[in-house]
Amino acid sequence: MESITVLYIILAAIVALGIVVFQYIYKQKAKSKINLLLAFLRFTGIFGLLLLLINPQFSQKLYTLEKPNLVILADNSTSIEESAAELNEILSEIKSSEDIADRFKVADYRFGTDLHIFDSLSFQEKNTNIYKSLSALEDVYAREQTVTILLSDGNQTIGQDYSYFKSDENNSIYTVVLGDTTKYKDISVGSIQTNKYAFLKNRFPFETFVSYQGSSAVSATVSIKMNSKVIHKEIVKLNSQNNYKPISIEVEANSVGIKNLVVEVSQLPEERNIKNNRRTTSIEVIDEKTKIALISDILHPDLGALKKAIESNEQREVSILNSNVANTILEDIDLFIFYQPTARFKNSFEYAKSKNANSFIITGTQTDYSFLNNADVPFEIENGYPQQEVFGLLNNAFTKYDISKFDVTDFPPLISDAGPILITSPFEALLGTQIKGLNIQQPLLSVMEKNTQKSALLMGENLWKWRVQTFRNTNEFVNFDEFIGNLIRYLTSSKNKSRLNVEYEKVYEGSSNTVITATYFDEAFLFDPNAKVKIKVTNTEYNKVQTNPMVLKNGYFEADLSNLLAGSYEFIVSVENESKSESGSFIISEFDMENQFVSSDNVKMEKLAINSGGKQFYPSQIEQLLQDLKESDAYVPTEKSTENIVSLIDFRMLLAIIVFAFAAEWFIRKYNGLI
Repeated sequence: MESITVLYIILAAIVALGIVVFQYIYKQKAKSKINLLLAFLRFTGIFGLLLLLINPQFSQKLYTLEKPNLVILADNSTSIEESAAELNEILSEIKSSEDIADRFKVADYRFGTDLHIFDSLSFQEKNTNIYKSLSALEDVYAREQTVTILLSDGNQTIGQDYSYFKSDENNSIYTVVLGDTTKYKDISVGSIQTNKYAFLKNRFPFETFVSYQGSSAVSATVSIKMNSKVIHKEIVKLNSQNNYKPISIEVEANSVGIKNLVVEVSQLPEERNIKNNRRTTSIEVIDEKTKIALISDILHPDLGALKKAIESNEQREVSILNSNVANTILEDIDLFIFYQPTARFKNSFEYAKSKNANSFIITGTQTDYSFLNNADVPFEIENGYPQQEVFGLLNNAFTKYDISKFDVTDFPPLISDAGPILITSPFEALLGTQIKGLNIQQPLLSVMEKNTQKSALLMGENLWKWRVQTFRNTNEFVNFDEFIGNLIRYLTSSKNKSRLNVEYEKVYEGSSNTVITATYFDEAFLFDPNAKVKIKVTNTEYNKVQTNPMVLKNGYFEADLSNLLAGSYEFIVSVENESKSESGSFIISEFDMENQFVSSDNVKMEKLAINSGGKQFYPSQIEQLLQDLKESDAYVPTEKSTENIVSLIDFRMLLAIIVFAFAAEWFIRKYNGLI
């Protein structure tokens, strides 16, 4: 307690005593016991009130010893498997050190693609992202003194270059290089660049490269096969200076189906790693394109955004045409998109109707609604409304196909001057309309079906801004492009409405997740989350079968098949106690990025350690690492004090005493007839 507070308490006691003496003792001839009792009660009440005003406090300090953090970060990727025993021995040695335990708070993590709490090491991670793991740890131990020990071979397959990782001043990184750092002679096949789809009788580009690590000149044979047939072969000559050879050819798609493409380079004498001498991919050859006419009489950014989004699937071809286009050009069109139609569109509207073709109508500020309402379309839009901003609201109850992955976060408004709409055919809304924060219960984007004809209506322009916002949100256009692509696929599909729909890729890269999704609807075409959906997958080469339940996600079912080996597979998705099923086939390319490295990357590991104020060590130097941590003055426990301010008095108790003292004084005075 501070001395000034003690002085205030003494002064309070003197003041209270002075008041009592003046009232009960001064000039009182007879000093009875009642007067003394009243004086005591008055002193107690006044002194208590003054104590409440002074509120005396005292501080209590607690001292704690805070240890710095020692974080062990262990690589769990497949490239470390050969060094598993070495890694486990290092972990055991660090954790068993009593000096380390006394000086640090030890925590351990494992990583591959992502960072995880350490429980065990499986060495099954297909990718390594050191930068992401270090960044995550920096967030976890922000503003705390931390030493990180990175146990890895330094070979990163995805993510930013970790050698440029800059840690904060409280975090030092020590690296321990696992594996063989010797630079062996090695030749490898690089990534393959080609299309996912090709069209029958067309030629598609195929590009790759061969790289070489070594000092002497070598020559090797590179062969490219399609379905086991050699389609290209050449001899490459490489040396330490000229260690890169690009290969670019064109391949003819002469039959329909999935084609396996294999690039192989012959093995060098004394070459240790031959897993990177072979690389595979696949391409699907289809016999026709879906041809789409985008008809518009105005120049607008929406046209380019729609063309890019639709043609992101190479099975589709978009032609931007004027409304006065000749019918001969429209003969091969599968889907008509009418952008802001006017009376000049009459001929193309009538031609599309005569072909019984599906259509997609987009209205905007230059649309002629009078023409549109008289064009035998399954809706009627009121005219004469001012331009206004309209926002899209995703309809999660949409049942035609899965739209659960579409995200409209931060999407800007579209511009529309359309009034209320009356739709005369069965329809479903993909997007509702919000104006000035109010849901006006009117569709912004809807699809309609009349007999076998399908159509869609979007009442707003500036759709290009949605594609830009998608890129701002995710650094790619996939969210928007897939949404438009699914709509186009629905409009160009002649299949009947199905209660079970399956989404999958024809070709999966070996290093990517093999995921198949499905949606199942009940008889009212409402999504059924209680359905039990399972998938049966068969390896066509070995006839090996596995059956797994599909897991319910947010509005769809999912099967993660990333544990499958490379090869060709067929699958059947079925619903328990229902006759509904869907089948298909896919290929997993034989590729593991972790097997592409010959030796450990000690250069980048050393650069990381130096940039972060740490040091680099090798497994044989673990004792030296532990000694450095124990003796370094930079990593010592810190004594921290916590000051706790505590009130000297209990306010409730003191207030009760004050009330009791004044009440007792008043009662005694009244009882004894004192004024």
